[in-house]
This record gives sequence, C-alpha cells and structure tokens, in this order.
Amino acid sequence: MISTTIAIVGGTGALGSALARRFAAAGHKVLLGSRQEARAMEAAKLTNTAVGADLVRGSNNVGAAVAADLVVLTIPFEAMLDALPPLAAATAGKTVVSTVVPLTFQRGLAYAVSVAEGSAARRAQDMLPAGHVVGAFHHLSASVLADLASPLDADILVCGDHAEAKEDVFRLVTALPGARALDVGGLDAAGVIESFTVALLRLNRRYRGHSSLRITHLTVGRPSAGED
Repeated sequence: MISTTIAIVGGTGALGSALARRFAAAGHKVLLGSRQEARAMEAAKLTNTAVGADLVRGSNNVGAAVAADLVVLTIPFEAMLDALPPLAAATAGKTVVSTVVPLTFQRGLAYAVSVAEGSAARRAQDMLPAGHVVGAFHHLSASVLADLASPLDADILVCGDHAEAKEDVFRLVTALPGARALDVGGLDAAGVIESFTVALLRLNRRYRGHSSLRITHLTVGRPSAGED
C-alpha cells in the first residue's frame, strides 16, 4: 500500500488514538490533531512507542488537516459546530472520513440524537463543502483497535457520494487486519449506519463486551465504489 499522511481531528480521544496506532502500524504517517497541541504531541509520543516507529506527530486540528492527504474526524457530535468551520479550507479537495455518531448518554445508556441534516456525515459535508465526506469506522471498539495484537473480525460500513473518496477509505481498511470494507452506497445511508452504533453500545453495556459488526451471506468481493 502507498503510504498516506492521515490527519486525525480529535486524535487524542479513544477512537482517534486507536486508529492512529493501526494506521501507523501499517506504515502511514499520522498527524494527531487536538485543540491543545501539547496534548497531541504527548499522545503522538505514546503512539510511536506503542507502534515501535516514528510516524506520528502531534499538531493542532487545523495544522494537521492542512498537512494531510486525508482527514479523519473523531470528534464528539456536539463539537462539530465549533471544530469544523476552521477546517473548511484545509479539507478542500480531500477525502474526509466522518466517524462521528450523534448520541447522548443518560444514566450510562446510549441514545441516538436526531440531526436536522439526517446524519452527522451530511452535516460535515455541508460544513466542509469543498471536501469529500465519507462515513466509516463507526462500529469499532476503541479498546480492540488499540490492541495491535488483536485482529478486528469486523466489517466497516462505508457510505459517501464521491467514488474516489470511498476508494480511499477502502484502501485504508486494508491497514486493519481482520477488517473488511462494505459499500453501503451514498451519504444518505449515513444516518442508519451512525444510529446502529447505539445498539452496539447497549450490547456492550449489557454483556460487558466490545462488540463489532459482521455481515454474513455476501458474495466474495464487493461492488465498485460508485454502485449502490
């Protein structure tokens, strides 16, 4: 695989840090973005130590997005309105992967949050109009991702309106041993994909596990990224 420089916006959180480990372990350069650059730099050092390489750097969110080939959003849903507008110019013409899930917790139980645009990914596309937003990586356990010795045994559901951007994401998935990318079609599918994360979180709470998603009875291979 050709090495890609990946910015992870909100990269000091659990999912962002775990994805950084997997991508760096596959040989990609990773820029961990954060509102606090010092925190990102410290997280980058820890990630490099875990991976045994010097491929991860810390930066502020905008600096990371500017320097990257591809941008991954791992911010909380409620942070989108503040975090995304400064990224508009930096993401122009780039693939932007939204892992954002609109949810809230009440007494430890996850609940889906209604989004006027239909999904967090669609909101991201509206806020980053010159970027190519793809929804993916919603259904992975951060703790399993962070354990490089463990294959994922998971399917990654991918949706988006830009064929080349989806192909970028399919290539990224090959960096995750045990994962398979499945094309769900356009960005209109993002709301369903995002909300199913709530079901997995409830399962994890009830059974004290780290569930992921596996789709069965599909033929080997996949359709082209532009085929719904």
